[in-house]
Amino acid sequence: MRAKNFNAGPASLPLAALERAQGELVDFAGSGMSIMEHSHRGKAYETVHNEAMALVSELCELPKDYTVIFVQGGASTAFAQVAMNFLIPGKVADYVVMGSWGDKAVSEGRAMAKVVSGGEVHVAASTRTGNTYARVPEQSELVLTSGAAYVHITSNETIHGVEYAVTNRKPFPKVSAPLVCDMSSDILGRRVDFTQFDFVYAGAQKNIGPSGVSIILAKKSMIEQGRKDLPAIFQYRTHAENQSLYNTPPTFAIYLVRNTLAWLKAEGGVLWVEKRNREKARVLYQAIDESGGFYRCPVEPLSRSIMNVVWRLPTTELEAAFVKEAEAVRMIGLKGHRSVSGIRASIYNAVEPEWVVDLASFMKDFAKRYG
Repeated sequence: MRAKNFNAGPASLPLAALERAQGELVDFAGSGMSIMEHSHRGKAYETVHNEAMALVSELCELPKDYTVIFVQGGASTAFAQVAMNFLIPGKVADYVVMGSWGDKAVSEGRAMAKVVSGGEVHVAASTRTGNTYARVPEQSELVLTSGAAYVHITSNETIHGVEYAVTNRKPFPKVSAPLVCDMSSDILGRRVDFTQFDFVYAGAQKNIGPSGVSIILAKKSMIEQGRKDLPAIFQYRTHAENQSLYNTPPTFAIYLVRNTLAWLKAEGGVLWVEKRNREKARVLYQAIDESGGFYRCPVEPLSRSIMNVVWRLPTTELEAAFVKEAEAVRMIGLKGHRSVSGIRASIYNAVEPEWVVDLASFMKDFAKRYG
């Protein structure tokens, strides 16, 4: 029996994608070799690689003036590499911060500004209150720089459970500069109009595959604006021009991305999974809000994430007991991030609705026994 996996990342993968890998692990497509053993220049891997890139483009509904790139590493790599490529000398990059990952993007951007770019990083808005974040900033709160190199946002804050709602009430910000987005923890979890972004990056290990690979969705014109005086391996241009095959890519990770996205397409695509994800989130937030205060979500309702649901109990002792008892019934990964504590359920695409219903039932029983 599979565990009910609520880990924040690496996270749950679709059983169908894993079983497909299991069946092909030793002998891929009758080749007598694992996909991990094939040359990244050979036809066997090339077929997988091209299919994975095509699935990303199709599921994200990208127009022809956008390109898809696979790169090694995760969002933490991109924090530095984005500034390295696009924060040119004498320019300012604006950052909108509504959680820990946005804050880290600022730190890495500033480090790159000092040692490479010569540009400047400006925090255009931050919703930090004390030691926490609980909401998305309003458009009116943004203090944007005229002629900025780019504006950087994080669409979903995994640790704090804060997310742009993609509604008229909490839309993505409207800016005149190129818009760059870290979409690591909610990409393909809901339908998004990617044409409002010039550059999107996402670590795969939440919704679309295993750790070790990131996906870039970018306007071709944005890639061309990148600096040309960097080592080739650090230029996004290099990877775009070489179809993500400039150097040996993380072939097995990309193979599993292919499997995961093929599963998503076969099940009904992004609209199907968005409906499923929103229902999972509704079930959990209802369990929190109807607990009579035993559970408390610190995030303002209009900014609540449908990917990472966070809540607190009356005491840290009760939180520890909650996690321990949940693990005893095979509910894994519910301990909140070490920087904020509390409880966190990450309910990405591959998390089954039945697991969420079981978690909500467990929450009600726990509250009845300890409340």
